[in-house]
Amino acid sequence: MINCPKITEVVAAIIMQPDGRFLLARRPHGKTYAGYWEFPGGKVEFGESLFSALNRELLEELGIHVELAYPWISRVFTRTDKILRLYFYRVVKWHGEPQACENQELLWQFVQDIQIETMLPNNVPMLKLLKLPPVYVITNAAELGAEVSLIQLERSLQQGLKLVQLRERVMAQNELQVFAENIVSLAHRYGAKVLINKDVKLLSEVNADGVHLSSSQLMSLHSRPDVSWCGASCHNAEELFYAEQLGLDFVTLGPVLPTLSHPNSATLGWQRFAKLIRDYALPVYALGGLHQEDLATAFEHGSHGIAMMRGTI
Repeated sequence: MINCPKITEVVAAIIMQPDGRFLLARRPHGKTYAGYWEFPGGKVEFGESLFSALNRELLEELGIHVELAYPWISRVFTRTDKILRLYFYRVVKWHGEPQACENQELLWQFVQDIQIETMLPNNVPMLKLLKLPPVYVITNAAELGAEVSLIQLERSLQQGLKLVQLRERVMAQNELQVFAENIVSLAHRYGAKVLINKDVKLLSEVNADGVHLSSSQLMSLHSRPDVSWCGASCHNAEELFYAEQLGLDFVTLGPVLPTLSHPNSATLGWQRFAKLIRDYALPVYALGGLHQEDLATAFEHGSHGIAMMRGTI
C-alpha cells in the first residue's frame, strides 16, 4: 500500500504598511530552516477557520490582532514527508506593534529593495508577485486617439500607476510601433512596466516588459513564453487552470460587471468571480466595468486588484 503524505494547511501573512513595506521574520534557532526568512504564520489547527488561524498565529508570534486581511493566493508545495498548502493573506490593518514574541528577528522590507539573503523556499515566489501593483490599466487609443491616450496615461503615471497593457487591435502596424515606443518610453520614465497584448515580437522591438496573452492564445500554447512578465485574459475555470499550469505571473478574469463595449454580455458578478479564484495560485485582476472605487470590493473577493480600460486613477 502506498502511503500518501498528509496535507498540512498553513496560513502566511503579508503584513503591509501604507508605504509599501511588508514584514518578514527570521526563523530562530531550534526550528526547521533556522535562519531563513519567511512571512509570519503557521499551521491551521483542526476545526479552525483560516482567518482564525491567521489571527491566532500573529497574536502568538507578533502580539498583534488582525483587523483587516484579504485572501490573496494559495499554493501547494510537496516535500518528501508532507504536502503543504499555503494560504497567503494580505494583512492591511492590525492592532498593536509587531514584536518578536518567539525569539525571531523582524525586518520591514520594500519589495523593490530586498535586503535579505536566504528566504524560505516556498515563500520565494511571492517576492516577485508582490511587485504587481493593485491597478492594471489597458490602453484605449481606438476611442481616445493616440495623443489623448498619452496625455491621460501620463496623468495616471504621475498619480502612481505602475502597470500598463498596450492593447490596440485596430491600429495599423506602423502606427502601433510608434505608439508602443511612446508608451514604453513614457511608462519607464515613471518606473512603470508595459505589457504588450499578444505580440511577443513587438515586445522585443520596443523594449517592453512582458506580454499579455488573449484567452485563445493562452489555450493554444504548450509552454510559457520566454519573457520576464506574462499575464493572460481568462473567463472561466478551464482557462484559469491552464494559466496556472503554464506558470504565468498573473491573470485577468472577467467581465465582472457590464461594460460600455459589451453592455448586454453575460457577466460573472462578484460571487461567481470569488468562487472561481478561491484557493487559486496566481494573482488575479478583476476586469470589466470597474473603476478605482471598486478596488476594496475586489480585495474582499480575493482579487489582487482591478484592470481598467476606461477608468482612471
